[in-house]
Amino acid sequence: MRLDTLAKRSKRSKSFLAAEAIAAYVEAEEWQLGEIEAGLAELGAGEGVGTRRLQSGWGRGAEGRGESAAMTAVWSPRAIGT
Repeated sequence: MRLDTLAKRSKRSKSFLAAEAIAAYVEAEEWQLGEIEAGLAELGAGEGVGTRRLQSGWGRGAEGRGESAAMTAVWSPRAIGT
């Protein structure tokens, strides 16, 4: 088992390693869900960014990726760091 091997190599108990893994997972999930909720709140407040602005911010158009230039998706400014 991978956990056994890691415990032996790191000289840590399996319980310690499992607790560390759970703590890291919970922290990452809390952050991700917080970011999703914040982005949805921004969209609900009308702070979305249209696809054309999003694409221009990345310096390439939809055609370069085989997508329609008439896409109408709306993105949160939080998603592109504006």
